Amino acid sequence: MTKRVVLIGHPVAHSLSGAMHQAAFDAQGIDAAYELWDRVPTELAEAVTQLRSDEFLGANVTIPHKEKVVPLVDRLTEDAQATGAVNTITREGKRLIGHNTDVPGFKVALDKLVGKRKMPRQAVVLGAGGGARAVVHSLITEGFLRIVVFNRHLHRAEALVKHFSKGAAHMDLRAMPWHESIIEAELAKTKVLINATSIGLLDDVSPIPAEILPPELLVLDLIYKRTRLLRDAEAAGCSVMDGELMLLHQGAAAYTLWTGQPAPLALMQEKLADARAHGVRSAEGEPVAGGDPASDASTVGSTDTTAPGTAPTADR
Repeated sequence: MTKRVVLIGHPVAHSLSGAMHQAAFDAQGIDAAYELWDRVPTELAEAVTQLRSDEFLGANVTIPHKEKVVPLVDRLTEDAQATGAVNTITREGKRLIGHNTDVPGFKVALDKLVGKRKMPRQAVVLGAGGGARAVVHSLITEGFLRIVVFNRHLHRAEALVKHFSKGAAHMDLRAMPWHESIIEAELAKTKVLINATSIGLLDDVSPIPAEILPPELLVLDLIYKRTRLLRDAEAAGCSVMDGELMLLHQGAAAYTLWTGQPAPLALMQEKLADARAHGVRSAEGEPVAGGDPASDASTVGSTDTTAPGTAPTADR
């Protein structure tokens, strides 16, 4: 019987995950099919219940469900518990296990961005949804000593900081209002800038003005394209990276969880490159909603991509 793996989200129509995972299944002779399930929040519980059937290997979870799915699974892994967000589900009999593979995916990207430099200890994070939660948790476990979170809706950033407060007692983790002058002051004191919003996904805009970017920053945009932010940062003398490596490695980690097999990374990367060549883009940040380019609707997950002209409509 062909096993099923599904991506649960809203929207999911232009996800990269299907091409990436289906190619991997086929190449390794695994009889499995990857499906896209567009489910609004009121349909989430029913969708998760269906995963308990033997016909499923598991699932990916993306907007707007990464945080909402947490109480619907039977057990959380350490990273899922720590972040309060789930992007991958596996089965143990009828029990469902929630994982967060965004965390190891982000760590691979961060290590690549830092390269041979000494790992920095200060960071600014834009956004406060599920993608930002994976970022902040990773930075804490990597030994960062100061992390400042900016979000247009300050209460969302404050909620994120509160979530991590117990594990971050040894460091300076704080939320600050989204004001250009405050962001500029913090960037002057930091080493790493992470964009975990989807500003720049659909339009050629940046979350922050080019003129406030100091040289020699390490800038990672979780959007899977060369955004305006990355171009501005590069022009300012910064080292930059988009979300491709994080997307690839979170997907590879999920694949191994479902199959028990090492993921064919080269093949999966090839499929991502093919999709990128055709204009498909991915974001780990928060989607644009209600006209607010830094909406706190929630997080955009690494398991989902949005094609040009397709605006996310709900939190992720």
